[in-house]
Amino acid sequence: MEWFESWFDTPYYHLLYSNRDYTEAENFITKLTQELQLPQSSKIIDLACGKGRHSVFLNKLGYDVLGLDLSQQSIEFDKQFENESLTFKVHDMRNPIDSEPVNAVFNLFTSFGYFDNETDDRNVFKSVYNALKPEGFFVLDYLNEEFVTRNLVPETTIHREGIDFHISKKIEGRHIIKDIRFEIDGEAKHFFEKVKLHTLETIENYASECGFERVKIWGDYQLNDFKKEVSPRCINLFKKK
Repeated sequence: MEWFESWFDTPYYHLLYSNRDYTEAENFITKLTQELQLPQSSKIIDLACGKGRHSVFLNKLGYDVLGLDLSQQSIEFDKQFENESLTFKVHDMRNPIDSEPVNAVFNLFTSFGYFDNETDDRNVFKSVYNALKPEGFFVLDYLNEEFVTRNLVPETTIHREGIDFHISKKIEGRHIIKDIRFEIDGEAKHFFEKVKLHTLETIENYASECGFERVKIWGDYQLNDFKKEVSPRCINLFKKK
């Protein structure tokens, strides 16, 4: 089992990241859909949807949404939100997507770069490309590797509901590695996250190999222009040629 399969299926993962700003996320999604000029009833895939917060909000905006995630537990949780225009399925993003062609695929909040094998990274782009209608959009919201390298905080402790999560970060080769240690009822727990520091050029190469063109890069969730040295995010907008 790979690190993300075990870690993402635990309640501790969702607890650690429970402070994520829903208002910021909803404002981002609203601006993004307006920028793309996606008409209501457009079909969108939320790839690596987690607990479904973006899928649910997109559906409230009037879109027909399919949420996909590797975590069985997350999808079981998400099923409570399903309706005629919102469905959730377990899916590994490296595999072909079983869906009729859609208008857009969103991969949000660093849900890419987990795989050691470069072929797996390429397969993600292939599966997205094949799921899109001609002129369809792929939004890949990724970390900005230069910003991460410049602003790395090696050690921190985060307190959540009586648990102290001790987190250490380091860069090894082309990966940023986050070690997460905590105790539950006197029992020591250890998980880690490992994400590739993909460059802009690498991401564009993966995309162009499949037939995408990159039409825009934003640097944050307010959709300001990307600036390599200071932008916290690297939000790529690709279009299927």
